[in-house]
Amino acid sequence: MMTQLRSFVTIALLAAAFALTASLPARAQLQIDVTQGVVEPVPVAITDFLSSDDVGANISQVISDNLRRSGLFAPIDRGAFIERISNPDVAPRFEDWRVINAQAIVTGRVSQEADGRLRAEFRLWDTFAGQQLIGEQFFTNRQNWRRIAHIISDAIYERLTGEQGYFDTRIVFVDESGPKDQRVKRLAIMDQDGANHRFLSDGRSIVLTPRFSPNRQEITYMSYEGGQPQVYLLQIETGQRELVGNFPGMTFAPRFSPDGQRIIMSLLRQDGNSNIYAMDLRSRTTTRLTDSNAIDTSPSYSPDGQRVVFTSDRGGRTQIYVMNGDGSNPQRISFGDGTYSTPVWSPRGDLIAFTKQTGGQFQIGVMRTDGSGERILSTGHLQEGPTWAPNGRVLMFFREPSGAAGPRLHTIDLTGRNEQAITTPNFASDPAWSPLLD
Repeated sequence: MMTQLRSFVTIALLAAAFALTASLPARAQLQIDVTQGVVEPVPVAITDFLSSDDVGANISQVISDNLRRSGLFAPIDRGAFIERISNPDVAPRFEDWRVINAQAIVTGRVSQEADGRLRAEFRLWDTFAGQQLIGEQFFTNRQNWRRIAHIISDAIYERLTGEQGYFDTRIVFVDESGPKDQRVKRLAIMDQDGANHRFLSDGRSIVLTPRFSPNRQEITYMSYEGGQPQVYLLQIETGQRELVGNFPGMTFAPRFSPDGQRIIMSLLRQDGNSNIYAMDLRSRTTTRLTDSNAIDTSPSYSPDGQRVVFTSDRGGRTQIYVMNGDGSNPQRISFGDGTYSTPVWSPRGDLIAFTKQTGGQFQIGVMRTDGSGERILSTGHLQEGPTWAPNGRVLMFFREPSGAAGPRLHTIDLTGRNEQAITTPNFASDPAWSPLLD
């Protein structure tokens, strides 16, 4: 099973044939400061992993693609390589790699064990220090080769940036197909790079706002099954589905608490007011958190579960508010022109992402948790629904340009300089980024 790969992949540090980085002076260690935003990506050489078939080259290509999309790295074209690696256990000829300005080199091999398992190993080298930075090996089933590539990508990213990677993750979203006036909407899931796409629902009922549990391969989402909006839980691997509850009126935007034990959502009551409620998934008791004569919606917990960000029009225009986890002490934090929606707390706890509508344009932006430091990352005709990568450095959202037939998914980092389109089989909306897989 894909989600349990880390639990049965054996990971080991490769024997140090050469001194590790820990023995180097700090000035000699290659490291990228991602907090400042890298304008010029760092050149790295990703060599084809040695193997008896094409799986080694495939793993190398996925690693190269992952690092390139991050915007922090520029994989060097293999045609420029001077040295051809024939033994990844031996240090490269660093002078050959300095000539082509490769600041880091990735080498590796893939082989098959007697029991049929795949063995993949890699080393990361600092070209100018002439030292190995990290070396690991993995044992897993052959069909998991792509996840191995993502795990290696994360290891490289973390070693060179000091930040957790985000490549071994998945995206759940709403797949949209058919004509605009008869759009079929199905739950779908894929790797963060668009591979391994599959459907989670059959399209007979409209589905909206899928959201990942922070600690299980489980999602919550809304479905108009039976003509009424209802909140469901879905186990991704087994397909087991569970109705959270039947609520009178409309239900909006369910999300998990950080511990995965509660769902927070907005319920529209018969009096026309939309308020925020939290449900304990064990006892199924529901607690009302807001009680205003307004539309309060789009709640999202802080990573420690102590606060909730949400939107409300209680001040006349829809703005962003923050309150305590029990609903007390609500405070408005957004004061810009236009209206705000879909706020979501960063997994790092330092920022809140949002959608902003102003001047006939939709914007994806971030602000600090007190509302200061607002920055717009992307502006377009119709774009919304930001979701955070688990390291809090990249956002995904969906956009439908003027005249387009449907929405598409995009990613952008916190610098606003590295926007990437994500390929999906059909139109796509409402993305949600998973935590790192187990």
